[in-house]
Amino acid sequence: MGIKYAMLFSITITILLSLLILIPSLLNGSKFHTINYSDHHLLTQQKPYPVSFAYLISASKGDVDRLIRILTALYHPANYYLLHLDREAEPEEHHHLYQSISSHPTFARFGNVWIVQKSNLVTYRGPTMLTTTLHAISMLLRTCQWDWFINLSASDYPLITQDDLIVAFSNLPKDLNFVQHTSRLGWKIKKRAKPIMLDPALSEINKTEIIWLTQNRTVPTAFKLFTGSAWTVLSRSFAEYFIVGWDNLPRTLLLYYANFVSSPEGYFQTLICNSREYRNTTVNHDLHYIKWDTPPKQHPLNLGIKDYRKMVLSSRVFARKFKKNDPVLDKIDKELLRRKGLQFTLGGWCYDDEKKMCTNSPRKGAIGVLKPGAGSRRLRSLLTKIASGKNFRQWQCK
Repeated sequence: MGIKYAMLFSITITILLSLLILIPSLLNGSKFHTINYSDHHLLTQQKPYPVSFAYLISASKGDVDRLIRILTALYHPANYYLLHLDREAEPEEHHHLYQSISSHPTFARFGNVWIVQKSNLVTYRGPTMLTTTLHAISMLLRTCQWDWFINLSASDYPLITQDDLIVAFSNLPKDLNFVQHTSRLGWKIKKRAKPIMLDPALSEINKTEIIWLTQNRTVPTAFKLFTGSAWTVLSRSFAEYFIVGWDNLPRTLLLYYANFVSSPEGYFQTLICNSREYRNTTVNHDLHYIKWDTPPKQHPLNLGIKDYRKMVLSSRVFARKFKKNDPVLDKIDKELLRRKGLQFTLGGWCYDDEKKMCTNSPRKGAIGVLKPGAGSRRLRSLLTKIASGKNFRQWQCK
């Protein structure tokens, strides 16, 4: 028994040390492709929009076309976009993504789209998914000024325009964090909190499955565990707290979640609900429409045409997950985003009065112009329900 505990202790210490080494290297040593900044500094100085968002869009092998599609659906000069195509993707895919972004004249003009050049190896359900998100947030904090961070995957898609999102969020307190959470772990105590796993991607070049240890651990008593959705909308203030803040709680929890299955579904929830400064800023919602089996399984169901009406009536900002080129995406493009193909989504900055949609270039003198539609009204109604009054406090960190 003593030998087993010694081995377990040795392995755990190795993982903790590797994380301590890995995180600084991710935050300091990574490069990302940049494009021309002709209008970027002008936008930063003038701040023509009331709020802005920083997006991380993550993709893996075979996802480049979907990544480009969601990027053009989300694009807006007010925002910032960091694309991460993980190391498992083929070199040809990385090249295709770079060529598609670097050759786009509007991306070049505003300089607000970047690609992580030294991409990370990401293991499904491992902590490398979490470290990739922290990596992105650190880069975006250093690079640009924004109000909220949003993480998405190539399987997501927007249900409203960015003008709708900007207008709906413009009257919200900028310290709000949209983190769906609960302390009722249920089966996750046995399947996730107690088992100990190792992610080989922390120390190996090639991707392999996570490694399970035979020894279990007890539920922590120094902090209370929470779980929830991996998809969040985080304030800049909260991001600065866990990336460069003075409190050691973010680092303590990061080390704990290094051996936790599906850590992106617990780290931010546990962190914000155990933080005295930020627990009262939580909105218990992820702003996503997601369809699950009953009872829920490991993965959500794919969405299709039959789900379209429910998606719209949900008033959510995003939905997931979708198969590549599913017909419902064309319906969303046409009816909700008002765009065709890879044209930009409807917005005041690019609206063409004759075509009644956006062109793929900005309209002269229209930077700062917003053209919200029904999506903004739907979202404001949802935000009023979940982020104000009785519901707001009643659902926090319970």
